[in-house]
Amino acid sequence: MVGLARRMPVYKSLLANCDRTRTNDLDGRGTLSEEALARFTEFFLDVCIDQVSFMETLVQPERLRARVLMWAEEEMRVGGLSANSSRLLEAVLYQGELPRGEAARVAGTGERQARRVVAALLQNGALTSAGPRDPLRLGFPAVLAERWLPGLFPASTDS
Repeated sequence: MVGLARRMPVYKSLLANCDRTRTNDLDGRGTLSEEALARFTEFFLDVCIDQVSFMETLVQPERLRARVLMWAEEEMRVGGLSANSSRLLEAVLYQGELPRGEAARVAGTGERQARRVVAALLQNGALTSAGPRDPLRLGFPAVLAERWLPGLFPASTDS
């Protein structure tokens, strides 16, 4: 975690203090310091919250849907995806996952065409699945990272 790496001396110090013996009768019931454990826990949770906030501003989850669907529309225009692909992507975005048996209904196609749509989305990594009968989930392939999650990776400085 980058947040811990930036504050390594504080992290190590607070973590080491957790192994100290308690300082008085009010410092927990065991042999180790409960106050030190509480300070470390508070520090660790603050770092975690900071990292979640950082990633939220970087990823902009409220705009992820628009970026994914814009990519799908562009791919459909150039013939890379079937016209019903955006329906499946949108369903997965809203539900988190989509049972494969519902793909035809969601796409508004027959079973055979739905399988083709799903296969194309799986092939380019837009969707992922643990197995052939498992639900479909949104994939985040590296080739689409810049389109779907702009700013997540630093810009290349190739000269």
